[in-house]
Amino acid sequence: MLEAIEEVVTGTFQCRRHSIGARPPELQEAIVALRRKLKEFYPDIQSPDWIALRLLEGDRRITDALKNNAWYVQNTSVDGMRNAEEVLELAASLRRNTGRDIHDGIVEAIYKKAAVIAGESVYQGSGDKVYAKDLQIDRIVTSKRWGFPIMFLLLALVFWITIIGANYPSGWLSDILLERFYPLLKEWTVMAGFPSWLTGVLIDGAYLAGAWVIAVMLPPMAIFFPMFTLLEDLGYLPRIAFNLDGIYRKVGAHGKQALSMSMGFGCNAAGVVAARIIDSPRERLIAIITNNFSLCNGRWPTQILIAGIFIGACVPPALDGVITAAAVIFVALLGIALSFGVSWMLSRTVLQGEVSTFSLELPPYRPPRFWQTLYTSLIDRTVFVLWRAVIFALPAGVVIWLVANIRIGGVSLAVHFIDWSDPFATLFGLNGVILLAYIIAIPANEIVIPTILMLTVIHTGITGVGSGTGVMFELDSVPGTAAILYAGGWTLLTGINVMFFSLLHNPCSTTIFTIYKETGSVKWTLVASLLPVVMGLVLTFIVAQVWYLCG
Repeated sequence: MLEAIEEVVTGTFQCRRHSIGARPPELQEAIVALRRKLKEFYPDIQSPDWIALRLLEGDRRITDALKNNAWYVQNTSVDGMRNAEEVLELAASLRRNTGRDIHDGIVEAIYKKAAVIAGESVYQGSGDKVYAKDLQIDRIVTSKRWGFPIMFLLLALVFWITIIGANYPSGWLSDILLERFYPLLKEWTVMAGFPSWLTGVLIDGAYLAGAWVIAVMLPPMAIFFPMFTLLEDLGYLPRIAFNLDGIYRKVGAHGKQALSMSMGFGCNAAGVVAARIIDSPRERLIAIITNNFSLCNGRWPTQILIAGIFIGACVPPALDGVITAAAVIFVALLGIALSFGVSWMLSRTVLQGEVSTFSLELPPYRPPRFWQTLYTSLIDRTVFVLWRAVIFALPAGVVIWLVANIRIGGVSLAVHFIDWSDPFATLFGLNGVILLAYIIAIPANEIVIPTILMLTVIHTGITGVGSGTGVMFELDSVPGTAAILYAGGWTLLTGINVMFFSLLHNPCSTTIFTIYKETGSVKWTLVASLLPVVMGLVLTFIVAQVWYLCG
């Protein structure tokens, strides 16, 4: 190989040019028109056909060279800029008029020609059988008929294993951290002579919030991330991007956003980091802003619990489980649809621009490296994201305890806010408890339900439940949780709108911090944080008003 390269470089071997084949008439006409313009402004230009093709394709290196007047320095700077602008405008106009995806057509033609040349020159031996098997599999998993069903079934299987499999370790961690270690810590602080307020702040506030995040967040991440990484290692994830590329291109986004969106179902912070695989800054920003529309594992328990209590209760017991699952899946699909809609809106307004093209080379299928994948996904993704979530959850727990236990006029701050915000929240089919819970539980979605139960008990004065006044708690019994929520004035409308608001509200503080780290922009961090809230309030307002009008 080195000898052949040397012969080519020194001119000992003269290369023979290969044409990629006949071009479509409309593309050939566009090349001729652009070549004529290039020759008019730049008479000494080399390879005008090739440059015209690159300009039609939107090659940034060529367009930048043209803007910088790199080809014809004899021109004055003003003339050079005018000429460049006129050429680029013509290229953009011709690109639109051809009505074809020029880049994909060129790449496909090059690969076909390369395959012909390789077929004449290369013998692969036993590798042909492996390559043939890969092609047979790809004809199925990337086909228009079977590609999407297989993709949805496989992702659904991953989510199902994650949700079902996480129940057992979550219960085990909850038993250790909340049922056993929490009372011991309370006893130790009493024996050590801690004042009650300090015990409340450290144990009932900070410790409980951190323990809930670990118990609820760690098991699903420890299952989802390795499975997702195994699919990546197997070579299937590029096929998902391939299948979804057409949809994302139609809404002005990048095909690889499918992968960051899928990662967001495990954790939105990890999904934001995964957007690094998108080269275009504009499209990477769209992927980051819309990643919060993927239901992260911190919101799945809320969706399942509320759907089971309010949606499942509307049907016969035999259909309870099916209808509950259907409701949760509907909310998840709504999030995907909204991510498409917001991507379309952003790409045509504040983040307007052309969709960048990319060549997605599908890697060969290969056996996953299980132990390496397990180590990488647990250390680089799970532990990293969990640690950041716990760091934000600890001060949140302190704030939650203070709001629930600091009293003005014999009434806690929480009750003051709930009574004040209830009329406003009713417009959206919610209540003051829900608004306050989502405000003070920003650091972690995992503590929303415990916070709602605590605030409901405080506001209604229910006795005999929880660990005490102003302490977050959660019940093992779904009927017991339902009784508290119904006592707090919840209705079917409340349950439906909480499911919608759980999908459409601000990202958790871990994700917000990650967005800022990835974008380096306060403006875009605020957009990514506030846009879902506005959409959530609009959606719940519409649902509530329609509900009220229908009686």
